[in-house]
Amino acid sequence: MSRIYSLAYLSSSGIAPAEAVTLAAKVGYQGVGIRILPAAPGGAFAPLIDDPAAVRETAKRIADTGVGVFDVEIVRLAPDFDIADYARFLNVCAALGAKAILVAGDDPDEARMTQSFAAFCAAAARYNLTADLEFMPWTDVRDCSTAMRIVQKSGQTNGGVLVDALHWARSTSSLGDVEAIPRNRLNYAQICDASPVIPKTNAELIHTARCARLLPGEGGIDLVSLFAALPQDLPISIEVPHETRIAAVGVEAWASKALASAKAVLGRSQGAKP
Repeated sequence: MSRIYSLAYLSSSGIAPAEAVTLAAKVGYQGVGIRILPAAPGGAFAPLIDDPAAVRETAKRIADTGVGVFDVEIVRLAPDFDIADYARFLNVCAALGAKAILVAGDDPDEARMTQSFAAFCAAAARYNLTADLEFMPWTDVRDCSTAMRIVQKSGQTNGGVLVDALHWARSTSSLGDVEAIPRNRLNYAQICDASPVIPKTNAELIHTARCARLLPGEGGIDLVSLFAALPQDLPISIEVPHETRIAAVGVEAWASKALASAKAVLGRSQGAKP
């Protein structure tokens, strides 16, 4: 069974999107993730919205290599969310032929956040893009069941739940929660590993998520069971940021290690599926 493997933004952050496409093709990925909106104020991102030349160069690399943009980050559903603010963002996603958009929930009013998610889904659908709500324990979408509830209540067919192995392991989510997600609500998943010791503060959780994940198979997350519970043809984003190790070996070597490690774990998960 053939999967799509995508090199996540955080696994190759620091290089331009066009370079990420070239690197992914060289190492053996079929897609890349790019971040064209920051995850937090002052955070790193590729300012493609204001750089048409970089968009053209990225599109050229896609055409030359056959490696496309899979997912684009990151839309945050805050209390002041306004869909009008995302027109240029969506235009760039469409220009690059992206498939999915990573969405995070930062609104304590779940009803309002659900309305915001529905509005974003409707706008993304016009570009044939999915909107994938990622649950993270420090956000207002803390677990899988919350994400599923919001996605279902939005009533939008292109809305999905994004399962990140790290957040699944560090939230209250269970394997049963993952198994209960309908296939049409799953567009891709993210794989990594981490220490079995769960940090006690949000700051520590965020630091691990953004700067210190482990390669699949190195840590304590039950990745075999998790990915056995997910569809075997689901596209996989390999998201393994580790600042010190990437600096030591280089982005290309790290991307190659991450791909090999992910494939090994996912091979075991296929054998574990009932």
